[in-house]
Amino acid sequence: MNTEQIQGFLSTKATGKNKYVKIDFKTRQSVYGMFVTETHDYKDLSSKNFWRIVTSKNLEDYNKSKSLSFTRIFNGTEFTKLSLTEAVK
Repeated sequence: MNTEQIQGFLSTKATGKNKYVKIDFKTRQSVYGMFVTETHDYKDLSSKNFWRIVTSKNLEDYNKSKSLSFTRIFNGTEFTKLSLTEAVK
């Protein structure tokens, strides 16, 4: 996916309470988590189609500390589909 597609999804669908997503990839298993958009490097990363994501297994720790060490950076060109999910798996 390109930057515009991902940003469009984030601005129209992944808002408010609906911020947990399932990310499907071309060559790996799907990831459940949340895009982190309130960081100092968000604008720079997103301009290069890289995205900081907290995966479901680290979400509780991230919510407590807001430490970026619980996030991972993914390349948006590897995404095939983004979809909202009710609960993080």
